[in-house]
Amino acid sequence: MTQPISMIAKSLVRERMRTGLSLAEIARRAGIAKSTLSQLEAGNGNPSLETLWSLCVALDIPFSRLLEPQVQKTQVIRRGEGVKVLAEQANYQATLLATCPPAARRDIYLLTTQPGADRISQPHPVGSVEHIIVTQGRAMVGLTDAAEELNAGDYICYPGDREHLFKALEPDTLAILVAEQN
Repeated sequence: MTQPISMIAKSLVRERMRTGLSLAEIARRAGIAKSTLSQLEAGNGNPSLETLWSLCVALDIPFSRLLEPQVQKTQVIRRGEGVKVLAEQANYQATLLATCPPAARRDIYLLTTQPGADRISQPHPVGSVEHIIVTQGRAMVGLTDAAEELNAGDYICYPGDREHLFKALEPDTLAILVAEQN
């Protein structure tokens, strides 16, 4: 069984990494010494309840998250499985591969496309970004007025908050779409 300080140490590191903030910045926001936070993240010390609460406020997390072990799980979705969404005006199918976990803003889809009607997407909320990796075939992808031709293995990232396009250029073109939202 994991000791509480060991679990707290792992949780502090995990949550600080999630925020993208430095050890010094979290310590400053919590009103504690950087060396104190460093020791806690190393699994040393016996933090007071007040120190832990201050860290939770600085990390913007509930207190209970410090005492939750991170659960890693494996999920495999085979080709042809998963929740599918079909476009009405294009031969375009999106298969949801992963949803956005709490406090994160990303969804991952497998796109199965055919030449024909283009998939033109209206702007998503401000700050949205889309990442596409073509895994099979060829496609025109990106902003409607600046789409790029991509081959299998090519990657593109573009603002999803502007009108954008996915046009299959070969039968059975497959791509991975990662949609982020701020």
